Parts: sequence; C-alpha cells; structure tokens
Amino acid sequence: MEFIYTYAWLIPVYPLVAAFLLGLGILMFNAWTRANRSLAAFLSVFATGTAMVHAFALLVSQVQGHETVLRTITWAQAGSFSVDMGFVVDHLSAMMLVVVTTVAFLVQIYSDGYMAHDPGYVRFYAYLSLFSSSMLGLVVSPNLVQIYIFWELVGMCSYLLIGFWHDRQAAAEAAQKAFVVNRVGDFGLLLGILGFYWISGTFAFDEIGRNLQEMLASGAVSSSLIALFAVLVFLGPVAKSAQFPLHVWLPDAMEGPTPISALIHAATMVAAGVFLLARMFPVLEGIPVAMDIIAWTGAGTAFLGATIAITQNDIKKGLAYSTISQLGYMVMAMGCGGYGAGLFHLMTHAYFKAMLFLCSGSVIHGMEAVVGHDPVLAQDMRLMGGLRKYMPVTAITFLIGTLAICGIPPFAGFWSKDEILGAVFERNPALWGVGFLTAGITAFYMFRIYFLTFEGEFRGTNLRLRQEVAISQGRPVPAFAYVFAGKQPAFGPGAMNIQEKPQPSSHPEAHENLHDGDAHASEPHESPWSMTFPLLALAVPSVLIGLVGTPFANFFEAFIHPPTESVAEAGSILPLVAAEWQEVLAGHFDWAEFLIMAGSSVGIGLIGITLASLIYWQKRIDPGTFPQSLQPLYYFSLNKWYIDDLYERVFVQGTRFVAREALEVDSRIVDGVVNLTGLVTMVSGEVMKYLESGKAQFYALIIFAAVVVMVVASGVGF
Repeated sequence: MEFIYTYAWLIPVYPLVAAFLLGLGILMFNAWTRANRSLAAFLSVFATGTAMVHAFALLVSQVQGHETVLRTITWAQAGSFSVDMGFVVDHLSAMMLVVVTTVAFLVQIYSDGYMAHDPGYVRFYAYLSLFSSSMLGLVVSPNLVQIYIFWELVGMCSYLLIGFWHDRQAAAEAAQKAFVVNRVGDFGLLLGILGFYWISGTFAFDEIGRNLQEMLASGAVSSSLIALFAVLVFLGPVAKSAQFPLHVWLPDAMEGPTPISALIHAATMVAAGVFLLARMFPVLEGIPVAMDIIAWTGAGTAFLGATIAITQNDIKKGLAYSTISQLGYMVMAMGCGGYGAGLFHLMTHAYFKAMLFLCSGSVIHGMEAVVGHDPVLAQDMRLMGGLRKYMPVTAITFLIGTLAICGIPPFAGFWSKDEILGAVFERNPALWGVGFLTAGITAFYMFRIYFLTFEGEFRGTNLRLRQEVAISQGRPVPAFAYVFAGKQPAFGPGAMNIQEKPQPSSHPEAHENLHDGDAHASEPHESPWSMTFPLLALAVPSVLIGLVGTPFANFFEAFIHPPTESVAEAGSILPLVAAEWQEVLAGHFDWAEFLIMAGSSVGIGLIGITLASLIYWQKRIDPGTFPQSLQPLYYFSLNKWYIDDLYERVFVQGTRFVAREALEVDSRIVDGVVNLTGLVTMVSGEVMKYLESGKAQFYALIIFAAVVVMVVASGVGF
C-alpha cells in the first residue's frame, strides 16, 4: 500500500489536469469543445472521482494505523533561509481529502443537470475542477507557506465562480465583495505567518508549537506578542469561514450558480478556515488569550447568523446565514479546546449542508418553469409553498437535511452538535448558553424554510398575477417590488397577503411580462436524475455518518485526535473503540450526563420546530399579527443587524469620499503646483528671450539704463 502514499501528491493534480485541458480546449478549440461538452463534463467528473478513490484508499490505510507520511523538497533557499514544499498525509488530511472529493464529485454530477442550458457549461466545469484542486492542495500542505499559496488560489477560484454570471451586476458586485473582504483576512494571515516565522524560525506547524513553548518557558519572547500573531493568523479563518465581522461576503456569494454555493459552503471555501485552525491547533492551544478570542468570536457568529436567518425570504440566503451560524459552532469548539468536536461537525455539516444547497438548486430549477429565469423570483420562498407534491425527492431529502442540522437524533447533526455543546460546557457554561439558544433558533428558521417551501398551497401563480396587476396599473416599479406589493403581511411584517387571487389583466404589457424569462408551466416539476441522484447519495451520510462519533463508541475522536494519543500504539482505532464499548457494557459510561446534555439540546430544538410549525405550517397563526413591540426586532433581523448598511456607509461611501477628496487635492493642489511651475517657466522664458538677444548694442543699453537707475537712486538717497 506504500504506492498510494508515494503518489498522494497526485490527488490535487487529477482535477488540475482536467481544469488545464478544459481551459486549453476553450482557448484553442472553442467550437469543438462546446460541441462536445459532455466529454468535458465526463473529464472533470472522472478526474475528481479518481481523486476520491485515492483519498478513500488513504483514509482506510490511516484507519488501519499507518503512520503519518511527510514528503518535502527544498523549493527555495537563500543562506540559512529555506522554504520546503511537499505533502503530508495524516489523520486530519485523510479525513478532509475524503470530505472534499466526495462532495466535489457529487456536485459535479449535479452540475450537469443544473447548468445544462448555460452557455458557460464547459467554463463552469473548468472552474469547478480548479477550485477542487486548490482545496485539495491546501489540505495536503505541510507548512504555512504552501497553505498560503493554495489559500489564495481558493480565493481566486471563489471570485471566478461567484461572479460566473458576470453580466449580472449583482453577481459582479458579490464577487468583488468576496474578494475585498477576504483580502482583509488574508493580509492579517500573512502578517501572522511572518510573525511566527520571525519568532520560531520555521513554517512547519509542529515545530512552531514546540519552539514557542520553549521560548515562552525561558522568557525569550513575550506572551502578548505571540497572542498578537495568533490573532493575526486567526483573521484568515475569520474571513474564509465568514466569522463576524468579516461574514458579510458569504450571503452575497449566493449570486453564483447553486452548485458552487454548495461547494463553497460545504467542502472548500469556508471549510478552509476551520481546517487552518485545526492545523494550527498545536500552536493555538498554548495561547489562552487567542483561544478565548476564537471561542467568543465563534459563539457570537453562531448567534448572529441564526438570528438573521429567521427572517430571510431568499432560500439560498437563508441557508447561507445558516452556514455562518454552523461555522460559528465549529470555531467556538476549536476555541474551547474541542478539536475533535469541531472537526466532527465540519464533516457532518459538509454532507447535510451540501445536500440542502443542492436541494435549493433543485427547487430553483423547478420554480424557473413557472416564474422564468429570474433569480429574485425563483429563489424567494414567498412564491413557493406546496412543492412537496411536485418535487417529492427534493422535499424528502431537504427534510432529512433539516432534521440533521436541527440536531434531531439519530441524524448526523445531533451527534456532532451535541459533541460541541458538551465540550463547550466543560470549558465555559456561558458559551454553552449561547450555543444552546442558537440551537433552538436553528430549528425554528430551518423548519420555517421547509414549511414555506414545501408545505401548504403553491403560491407562485398567485404572485405572478399580482405582478400582472401592478403592471396594468402603470406603476414603474421593478419586478421584485411589484411582486410583493399587497395589503396585509402573510409571512411577517411587510410581506404580502396571498389569500386573494387577483384576476388576470388584459393589459398587453402585463401579458408580455407573464411570459418573460422563459416561464412555460403553471406548476413546478421535479429535477432530472442527474440532480436528484446526488441528493439521495448525500442523504445517506446525513443520516448515518454521525454514528461514527457517538459518545459511547467514538470512532471519530479516536481517529482524528492529534497523534500524541495512543492510536499509533494500538496500530488501529478499532481496539480503542472496542475498549470503549466494553466500558459501556460494563456500566462505566455516564448515561445520566449524556441524557441530560443531549436531552436539553433536543428539547430546545423541538421547541423551535413547534413554534415554526404553529406559525408557518398551513398558516394557523398569521405572523402579520405579531405584536407591534416585536416588529423592531423583526426589521433588525431582516436588515441583517444593519451591519451591511454600516459597512456601506463607513467603508464603501467613506472610501469613495476619501477618493473624491484625494482627487480634488490631486487636481487642484498637486496638479496646480505642477501647472504653476510650468507657467512660471514659460513666462520667464518668454521674458528672458528678450534679455538674451546676443546683440552688444542691446547689452550696452541695458548697462547704461542700470547706471542711470543707480545714479538716480543714489541722488534720491542723499
């Protein structure tokens, strides 16, 4: 089996070759490549599938107790300074390789159906392959320099994919926003990397941790300085994993195609931040200040994302804020020392969140048959409802993902979220309280999304007729505004009452708009098998994969924990788990503690589900009747805590104001001084050309005049 380690460096190369060949085909043989685009999709899927098989082989080998493999070469050297490049295969990288390749593989299969009619089909697959390659390269990186290189490649690919439909202004602006916000975090990460190298003299993770501990013990370096560098490194995960205050780019990233939304949220972009925290854990765990900052940042982000998600009407943005909240859980676990718990939730979340996003893409695909290819209309849950009878496969898989993220047993999210809450409770009960409350809010907003989308009566046709009425009245308002113009709120303050069905208008402009955007049906439809198969495939780990991390037989913890544990001594994780089972059977497992912690988290989840069902299932309670006192909280959530507005005013408008003022200074002062210098030079030159004529008579006249002036001046003086 050694050959699978010898050629482990090929795992990121497989999709890279596919991306290169597809890009070459687009540039040099565009017509042929577009005509044979099925081959392009097959090449991309085959390359990622090959990487997936190789990754599973490595995972099996690591489970069986194979030691960590590290292979490096000297990439650059100048005197005593050198940078190594290579790959490392250990428990963490083996797990992440499987997660990234499996999700990427299923997303690429799904993309064949979702992007079937898109003219950028081949280009999309080229970007997907490059994105997957970048993340796989990051996972196997053995040091901070190599991680930073692939870190930037991941950011570049996300920019390309978020702005894939660059002819839409919203997509172009979202790509720019993601790029700029991530540059802030990446600059902090770069400073932190350089700072740690300056102190420790190495870029390798384990060596940095050992050197820092020795220097702290000897007093050779200040603990405050190390904490500063740790926080700077943490800025990288803050941006990549969308933690407060750099979380604002992730919801806007939903302007990209839905398959890339699934890949960004599940296995690539946002996972990179948590993965870096895991890689840096040997360094960070010895810095209490940094760990506290990480833990509280994660807790605050979890609560922030959940409270915003409860009012979102765009199905993808609701799931995006859900991702922000769940990433906050992972970061909070890392900050509390729950290394295994955070990574366990990273793995389970990758599968059920990928499924949820792909389900949302299936819903959008079905809705476009009714409302046309308008993302604003096709993604708004107020136009949906009753989709379960039209899209049964999508509905049941979405429900599975919803139960998983709500932490309902025995679904995967229950085991990983309970593991996090247990680890956090041991470290800081206050943080546990935030996570506990967030769990209830999570259950509420996820079932809100489910009920608004799949239960009740289909509302798309009624709202399209509302759109007709608005146009017939000659109101010059955009589609999004006149679709939701109504009398009474139906799904919250300011929403529309859809109980009354308006009559179709005879206005010709309204009739044309009814058929705009390629709308051709009165009912949505289920997606093709290329889209539903990945949903069913992802439903399996969403249900079962949590069983590898049960508290009484924790395969995952025994496998993923840092190699200082006894896995290497046992030769495999199986004897360790068997020993745990023996303790359970012998009655040594504390069932009371487990039932109290797990029961409380399930209980708060059930409360959230109950509230959502009362409000949104069959509309038994009209949210429009919410007390007036609660409406400020509603709008506070709907407007995303006004954080985006604050950033718009302070950073966007502030930067533009500074730029305008700088332009005024440049044009009036800098350019004015330069222009004045030129004018003085020109005028003086014009004057001097008469004084330097070269005629002796003229010079004599000047001398005579000067003498006369001096004589007169002398006479006046006397």
